[in-house]
Amino acid sequence: MEHLVGNIDEYILSFPHEVQVLLGQVRATIKLAAPEAMEYIGYGMPAYKLSGKPLVYFAAFKNHIGFYATPTGHSAFANELSIYKQGKGSVQFPLNKPLPLELISRIVAFRVMENVERAKSKKR
Repeated sequence: MEHLVGNIDEYILSFPHEVQVLLGQVRATIKLAAPEAMEYIGYGMPAYKLSGKPLVYFAAFKNHIGFYATPTGHSAFANELSIYKQGKGSVQFPLNKPLPLELISRIVAFRVMENVERAKSKKR
């Protein structure tokens, strides 16, 4: 299902109400963990950028919310993410189970730290 939208609000509104609620929870969790991050649509999905570099992406599908914290966000939390179906650089959170918002928050915080450190080392 291709969603050609201009912003994250439009993206979220293009889904059924139950999915909108879940997408809103993911969005709010990311914004709390990365308040300085810039929101945009990247690869057709909600995305966040910090220090000029991608941070995380998320998207809704028929049976899951895809979360992309590539690549290090997945490898750093491999044990906790192992209970979820995964693809290359992605993890799938089923729509019929509670979202692991606390885990998402920690992954985002980890990615923020990485982006900030990378930006600092480039300035040196």
